[in-house]
Amino acid sequence: MKKAMTISYEVGENLYLNLTNKCPCACTFCIRNHADGAYGSDPLWLEHEPTLDEIIADLNKRKLKKYREVVFCGYGEPTERLDVLLETAAYLRSRENCPRLRINTNGLGDLIHGRSIAKELCYELDTVSISLNAPTEKDYMAVTRPKFDNAFEALQKFTKDCVKAGKAEVIMSVVDVIPPEQIEASRALAEKLGAKLRVREFDD
Repeated sequence: MKKAMTISYEVGENLYLNLTNKCPCACTFCIRNHADGAYGSDPLWLEHEPTLDEIIADLNKRKLKKYREVVFCGYGEPTERLDVLLETAAYLRSRENCPRLRINTNGLGDLIHGRSIAKELCYELDTVSISLNAPTEKDYMAVTRPKFDNAFEALQKFTKDCVKAGKAEVIMSVVDVIPPEQIEASRALAEKLGAKLRVREFDD
């Protein structure tokens, strides 16, 4: 009997949603390069992108009140499936005991969709966490390896637009594999854009 693909998985007190394996980046430190899952989850490679009905059926097996956050984050960039993401968030909002909703994004959704998506995301979500990865364009492009030439500029605009939207908490993040001086430069850039900086531990 074939094992069901992993749409949701638990990490600590949070529930993570795995909507897609598509991503416009090929980050040097990406966990996908080292494992089939994250933080002890079942494999996160999807046989197909789950439909909204499949996502809702999966969520209906979960007791939402036990989670601190529901996080849109899997083995891909969640904004690749923006419509399904927003519909899923709206469904979660309709459920009793809905926890806080967060997205972990590379911040390139505007380039993926050819328009600004910040207002839509911030209307549905409580926290937007954006992977900054490096404080300069040169270092960012080397570490993140996006398919878009103007990715670093677009990421900053997306961050400012999210801050301007005013509803969601906006966080930028880096992984602690970069030197301390780059972490501090990243903090300065995040603050300049109106966001907070979170330093994530590298999980090998």
